[in-house]
Amino acid sequence: MQVEINGIIEGYAQGFFLMADETGNLNWYSSRRRALIPLDDRFRYPKSLRRAINQERFQVAINRDFSAVVEGCSNRETTWISSELKRIYHALYHAGWAYSFETWQGDELAGGILGLSIGGAFIGESMFYRIPEGSKVAMVKLVEHLRSRQFVFFDAQMNNPHLERFGAFLVTDKEYQILLKKALKYRGSFI
Repeated sequence: MQVEINGIIEGYAQGFFLMADETGNLNWYSSRRRALIPLDDRFRYPKSLRRAINQERFQVAINRDFSAVVEGCSNRETTWISSELKRIYHALYHAGWAYSFETWQGDELAGGILGLSIGGAFIGESMFYRIPEGSKVAMVKLVEHLRSRQFVFFDAQMNNPHLERFGAFLVTDKEYQILLKKALKYRGSFI
């Protein structure tokens, strides 16, 4: 398993990411344009979300229930998180590469973000919510956490209107590779 983990981290460290196709076959993918969540003043979020944050309805945790976050992220009508990819995420979690950044409302998991931390790069794999605003608050708090740890970038892989509301922007593969090289020199840690 250690050999497999090393190969997977090597793939991500070269700018690839794993996804299962509609038949469940796992493949490596790359993108000519990669979506990043800004860690600077370009990051933004709706005022309505600011109210939810100020009300302190959610508590934040890291890896409190990694398995539930993986399940939450994969529990969709169509998903690219196959059972094999779930197994890989758990192996990466046990090896210290994969993390769940979670919001909780009391003892109930409200939402979370699943990702990998490689050097100063946080590679967001997926997110979900069970309680409205749960994943959005997780996004805001994760950006704050990554800033405090001086991460180089937060990779969201593919852009969508939801991420654009937070200021997500696209970079070319060439720009991504430059950032990735810088991130791989980072000597801090996610936690």
